[in-house]
Amino acid sequence: MSPSSTNLSTILERGVVEIFPDSQSDNLRDRIQKSERSLRIKLGIDPTRPDLHLGHTVALRKLRQFQDAGHKAVLIIGDFTAQIGDPTGRSEARPRLTPEEVAYNAETYLDQAKKILDFSSDRFELRRNGEWLNKLDLQQIINLQASMTVGQMLAKEGFSDRYEKGNPIYLHEFLYPLLQGYDSVAIDSDVELGGTDQKFNILVGRDLQLKDKNRQGKPAQFGLLLPLLVGLDGVQKMSKSLGNYVGLTDEPLSMYSKLEKVPDALVDKYFELLTDIDLATLPTNPRDKQKQLALAIVSQYHSPELAVQAQQDAEKIVLAGNTTDLGDIPEFDLAQINFPAPLHYLVKASGLCKSNSEAQSQIKNGAVKLDGEKLCDRTFASVDELSGKVLQVGKKKFLRLI
Repeated sequence: MSPSSTNLSTILERGVVEIFPDSQSDNLRDRIQKSERSLRIKLGIDPTRPDLHLGHTVALRKLRQFQDAGHKAVLIIGDFTAQIGDPTGRSEARPRLTPEEVAYNAETYLDQAKKILDFSSDRFELRRNGEWLNKLDLQQIINLQASMTVGQMLAKEGFSDRYEKGNPIYLHEFLYPLLQGYDSVAIDSDVELGGTDQKFNILVGRDLQLKDKNRQGKPAQFGLLLPLLVGLDGVQKMSKSLGNYVGLTDEPLSMYSKLEKVPDALVDKYFELLTDIDLATLPTNPRDKQKQLALAIVSQYHSPELAVQAQQDAEKIVLAGNTTDLGDIPEFDLAQINFPAPLHYLVKASGLCKSNSEAQSQIKNGAVKLDGEKLCDRTFASVDELSGKVLQVGKKKFLRLI
């Protein structure tokens, strides 16, 4: 069944940077309205890391919009391609992952993707590209390679820069766009979603569909490009390695406190890409916007009740620390800590206590909290367990860990 005009406008316009091809004779709006079947909407994710952040949700939310409009959401876990690694925008080859690492990352990805997609719907299909890529023989791989020239490959973002600078480009990296593109042939996609950095890869998928003799003249996929979410620093795209991210597994208070200080220039874009809220209804006061954004997103990934509690806890921290907002809380750089690190060592090293014995005493008395939660002495394995959270000792000592 065709989606309503309202749904159609939402899935084709809100947050979308580009749809291609787009002409009077060939455009996605007409394809959707004239199709007698639901379209197959492809989104591929390579599980190169175990956790998702809000930047990943931009495409996942668009996929859910297509799903709600009656189309088939096809989520592809790149268990094969992740072992190569997408070279897009890279100044060097990605470290190669083992199948075990990929499998572990994939499971955590899926657990988090369930917060956005309806896995139980008959409009959802989960695939792993190892299903077909593991079965390719040498002749088929040669045929794939024969579909592109070295010149075309070197035009890809990242490859050209590396070639000009004399940085090595490994032959297996040339396979990535071809194998990722072959996914579109294998699952017979009508539309592929991706960030603006994925245009080359999506075009390869479209080209391989056009050259595939088994498709019997079926039209090739459209590409729908979405912006790369700028991180909390307001400069670079959201990335866990840059520390400017909000993770889907962040605790409510940590998530709220990060979002409450999103730079003013980014708030409207966050609303557009990360929520369904009508932008015309947003408050004019920038501070009120930040609070509404934080409340809305914590509600999505936790619950409205936990979001309200996080907001109240944040306000208590502000009052106790005599600050105007969470952004005024002093920061402590975790790069100064050697991990693994016991809690009492962290409390002492951060300056919240003068000695390890004082830190241990405060912990024993229940005066040490992390994002509002009382802690017993424990050991933290890495920065990832602490980054972005608020460490508290007593009622008036706070530090944001970065």
